[in-house]
Amino acid sequence: MNQSAKHYSPLQVVLIGGAIATTTTASVFGSAWTRCVLAALQDSPKALVDQVWQLVNREYIDGNFNQQDWLATRQTLLSKEYSSNEQAYVAIREALQKLGDPYTRFMDPQQYQALTSQTSGEVSGIGIRMEVNQQSKRLTVLEAIENSPALQAGIRPGDEILAIDGKSTQQMAVEQASSLIRGQVGTPINLQLRRSGQNAFDVQLTRATIEVPTVRYTLKREGNRRVGYIRLREFSGHASEQMRRAIQDLNNQQADAFVLDLRGNGGGLLNSSIEIARMWLDDGGIVRTVNRAGGSEVTNANRTALTQRPLAVLVDGNSASASEILTGALKDNNRAVVIGSKTYGKAMVQSVHQLADGSGLAVTIAHYYTPKGTDINKKGIVPDIKMELTAAQERQLASNPNLVGTQQDPQYARAIAALASNNFAQPPASQILQPMSSGARDLKF
Repeated sequence: MNQSAKHYSPLQVVLIGGAIATTTTASVFGSAWTRCVLAALQDSPKALVDQVWQLVNREYIDGNFNQQDWLATRQTLLSKEYSSNEQAYVAIREALQKLGDPYTRFMDPQQYQALTSQTSGEVSGIGIRMEVNQQSKRLTVLEAIENSPALQAGIRPGDEILAIDGKSTQQMAVEQASSLIRGQVGTPINLQLRRSGQNAFDVQLTRATIEVPTVRYTLKREGNRRVGYIRLREFSGHASEQMRRAIQDLNNQQADAFVLDLRGNGGGLLNSSIEIARMWLDDGGIVRTVNRAGGSEVTNANRTALTQRPLAVLVDGNSASASEILTGALKDNNRAVVIGSKTYGKAMVQSVHQLADGSGLAVTIAHYYTPKGTDINKKGIVPDIKMELTAAQERQLASNPNLVGTQQDPQYARAIAALASNNFAQPPASQILQPMSSGARDLKF
């Protein structure tokens, strides 16, 4: 939030997610400490252990540390000898486990890199989505992402990936293929592909930084109404700008109402959730956070809404954290009708710190509440229209994702019915807002 930015390092970015809600920073210590110790920390497992202890001691939301003697924990940690960073990692995880908080956790360098790639909304690769086709059992391209090397090279959905840099993909999992395709920007990669009706052929590509699309949208005709359907998968570093483009484009297409689909969205950047809430809300509170000292900060809308057209929000049990901040803000301000099943129930905020050896630490630093002061932690948000999918309906949507956001999707169909009962086809002219330009509202943490 903008008020809290002054409490953190300029390198810090606040995030929030279903499994983790975070901030990223290189250091919370003074510049002198950084200059003198940073290099030594890279080669000192014991100093790494103490860096973790100091961060938790300084930031953790529970000043009683779950009734643990945190000073004694430090003495125990520093009394040990560590022959490797891996030994230090084990000791760190054991110490953090005693806090009883699943969201305060240590990440080794690979785990930390995966988190930062996910929340940044960028990857280094060629820009394709893949799956193992259930019929052919072959690794198959689902999509070549816009402005990616794959799209520029003419790779198409349905292309089978036979080999990656000469390594056969037969019986290869998607995760293993992804690790082979990702790599340093500017490095070459060769794919052997097979297209329906053609012989196998090679494609030479160069890895680039790819902006991962997290917002997908389309204008749907529902009777005589135009409905802008937007699905937001996560609150990444590019989510707010992608959401802005989606709303503006749907406005230009004369959308009469909107359906915002947050089902399965486990969270992401806190600032992204605030920016997106402001695209739908002109007035009212968005979120209130409380730190361990009891300090409370409220973030409000700032009259920058892109539309006031009627809105329905779809949620489920996997809609968590940043999704719940956005849903709670829209619900409490009577800006949207919320439809689906009860949300996950995560109301804790973490900061994520990069440590000296490339590992990372997530520390719970605050508790958040909806604008009406509701604590949703371990409770979730109950939709205005509660509608559970049956097991058969869930299987049908999972096996055929093209049905999601159509009349074959019961929760979407219920959203359309709710909006129709609201007489949304002819809103007053005063409710129609012109798209706002981006830039001035780009908050940094």
